[in-house]
Amino acid sequence: MKISASVYSSKDSPLQELIEDLDQHGIDYFHIDCRDDERVFDDIEKIKQWSSTPIDLHLITSNPEQYFDRINALKVELVTLQFEDLNGYQYRGGLQSKMGLSLVSSTDISAFEQGANYYEFVLFMATTPGESGGQFDKINFRKIREFKRQFPGKAIHVDGGVNAEVSFVLRSMGVGSSVVGSYLFKNMPVGAALLNLKTHEIESQYLVKDFMRTREESPLLGPNARSLKEVLQSIEDFKLGFTMLESTDHSLEGIISNADLRREVLRTVDSHSEISVGGMVNRNPISIQENITVKAMLQKIKTFDFPINYLPVVDAQGKVKGVVSFLNLVKGEL
Repeated sequence: MKISASVYSSKDSPLQELIEDLDQHGIDYFHIDCRDDERVFDDIEKIKQWSSTPIDLHLITSNPEQYFDRINALKVELVTLQFEDLNGYQYRGGLQSKMGLSLVSSTDISAFEQGANYYEFVLFMATTPGESGGQFDKINFRKIREFKRQFPGKAIHVDGGVNAEVSFVLRSMGVGSSVVGSYLFKNMPVGAALLNLKTHEIESQYLVKDFMRTREESPLLGPNARSLKEVLQSIEDFKLGFTMLESTDHSLEGIISNADLRREVLRTVDSHSEISVGGMVNRNPISIQENITVKAMLQKIKTFDFPINYLPVVDAQGKVKGVVSFLNLVKGEL
């Protein structure tokens, strides 16, 4: 996941010193908020002289076109328009930048649909826009999942409340870029904060159920759907590499992974008539409870000496609630 440093969140360093410090630590983007302020473009011009790191401009205005000539002249790499401030304006081209549309937490993702052909990414505002140091609104975990289903070809960026824990969750969900301000510039050196955002975890505020795939989003077969075709179709439809099996009361009975399927086919390769779905089932899969914290989940994963790509999520009674997938932790770093 890329990190976009919110430049104006730092009040302690002169602009050039800040830019040079961030560059030394390998920052991915410089995020710059512009709320109808021409002086912002003077800052961008200076930054372009000091650095080759791409500019990530968040343009908050009802009349974006008044800035198009300056944006193109400065060759700003990313531009995001704030949906709620556009007052009906619809972008239909004119900028050479990669374009995104920003939505606050209360705005439905359907707002992206009308201009989807013109935008390459969405920016979810996970705190109140313009409020530095706010807490990430967990409703955005659900919105990210829904957006990925509805707009699979579009990238997802997030702004607001991103700390080390939230960063881990966002990376696991396949978010491409996070805007970070107060966490990056307060309490620790920039280098340490960046390391936490990309690799580490901290004390947890969020539970597994806050960001897991729900039952409806998970590969799941009941007791009356256990044919080989149904197993294969479930694995194919959800593209997670496995499917879960549950009883009539929704208790987790086991999982069938691609590896389980492969082993059963190898066992019966000389006589396909002997292939058995029952022979594929792992009846003691590793699972995780929905009410444990992110930190506790990571601690559990670290106790195993083999890679964990996904975890069924259950409640205290062992009933299936969803699944956590870690496949995007690899994809999101590319």
